[in-house]
Amino acid sequence: MLKKLVGHTAVYGLTTIAGRFLNYLLTPLHTSILLPSEYGVVTSIYAYIAFLNVVYTYGMETAYFRFSTKDESQSDKSFQNTFLSIFFSSLLFTGLIYLFSNQIAAFLGYANSGSIVRWVSYILALDAISAIPFAKLRLLKKVYLFSAAKISSILINIVLNVFFLYFCPAILNDGLLPELQPFVSGFYSLENPLRYIFIANLAANLIYLPFILSAFRNFKLGFDFAYFKTMFWYSFPILLTGLAGTVNEMFSRLMLERLLPANFYQNQSNMDALGVFGACYKMAVFMTISIQAFRFASEPFFFSNSKDKNAPALYARVMHFFVLACMCIFLVVSVNVDWLSSLFLRNDIYKSGLNIVPVLLMANVFMGIYFNLSIWYKLTDKTFWGTYITLGGAIITIVSNIVLIPYYGYTGSVWATFITYFTMVIFSYIIGQKYFKVPYNLFAILFIITLGLSMFWICNTFDNQTFTDFLIKNGVVLAFPFLGYFISKNVKVLKL
Repeated sequence: MLKKLVGHTAVYGLTTIAGRFLNYLLTPLHTSILLPSEYGVVTSIYAYIAFLNVVYTYGMETAYFRFSTKDESQSDKSFQNTFLSIFFSSLLFTGLIYLFSNQIAAFLGYANSGSIVRWVSYILALDAISAIPFAKLRLLKKVYLFSAAKISSILINIVLNVFFLYFCPAILNDGLLPELQPFVSGFYSLENPLRYIFIANLAANLIYLPFILSAFRNFKLGFDFAYFKTMFWYSFPILLTGLAGTVNEMFSRLMLERLLPANFYQNQSNMDALGVFGACYKMAVFMTISIQAFRFASEPFFFSNSKDKNAPALYARVMHFFVLACMCIFLVVSVNVDWLSSLFLRNDIYKSGLNIVPVLLMANVFMGIYFNLSIWYKLTDKTFWGTYITLGGAIITIVSNIVLIPYYGYTGSVWATFITYFTMVIFSYIIGQKYFKVPYNLFAILFIITLGLSMFWICNTFDNQTFTDFLIKNGVVLAFPFLGYFISKNVKVLKL
């Protein structure tokens, strides 16, 4: 079973890594063309999209997994109810955003950007409507179809971004391919180029539709309100958990501009600082894509094996190897952040925030650990505990950002993220062991984390001026997984 999880994670992982890497190629494009203040606007809008994605799906993806695996005979009914509810609610939400798009843009401080708000509303609807069909593909273990859809969408997004942000301005301004000027001028305006980033995103999402058609086999237009009500009350705490979780991840991006004192960073406005923060935040992409790939594979895996008497021991083994893998990624990125940033951040002004990357990576390690731990309240149907813990994390996020940002800028913001996820891990473990005991090897996990941090400290004693330093540091990195595995596997389980 564990081999199957590893296999599916590998497929999701390779696809997600390839997809995210391809998508990440937009970062050099954006940071070479957009000013930090413009990139700050993009960062801010995508933070709002993250919040609204949670609202649009309101926990129904997890509800579909739970009810489909709890009683396999009800799988079709679970799919029909969750899909139809999200389909009609998405139309309602998008309709409201469309009607008040200009007012929403003005309220958010994006004057004359009502069109961007409208494009965003279409993106949100497509994301939500495709969420349950994609969940079914994952549950049916159609990993290659799922992966093909994601890769195709990303490729289209990249091509359109390059076309809109590079080729169209070059054709209209720089005389590139002058014979195309009449054609391009018919649909492209040099004013407010940011909107084309979201138009490209929408067009890329449309490619999902043919890929998810197979999920509608045996689909019927029936809707069981009583059954849906049961599903909704299961998913509602997950909605609150999702919103609180998004606060943990996105609050700093929404509030950094407002919480920073004026002129905190010399020669940078607050919106410039947000752009630098958003660009450096993407240096953690190698960690986040790995956790996302693991989540795609592990969520149906956890639910499918929940009835096995050996499930707790299996979950403990998964956690052990997950932490080892995450700390490997932490070391690789942290030790090589200088030259990695040169590949992706094409304007040196964006590199001024690279000091936040190691802290951000560790925050993501604990976010991944929390995701592993959170399976206990999903399997025991005590999802309200997830809400309590994540709401507590959201409060910590808000308070710590308010306290730290005015004094430490975006460095304080990433420390707030770390403190939040670390605290959530502690509480989730303590409470979870009371309701669904899993024999996690705490000594081994703590050893792996401590060893990784120690090796990072050792690597930081070398400067980055010579190739010899590069080889020594990466030699240390290569030694880590072997030391971590062979030593930690012999450490006894810590029982609290």
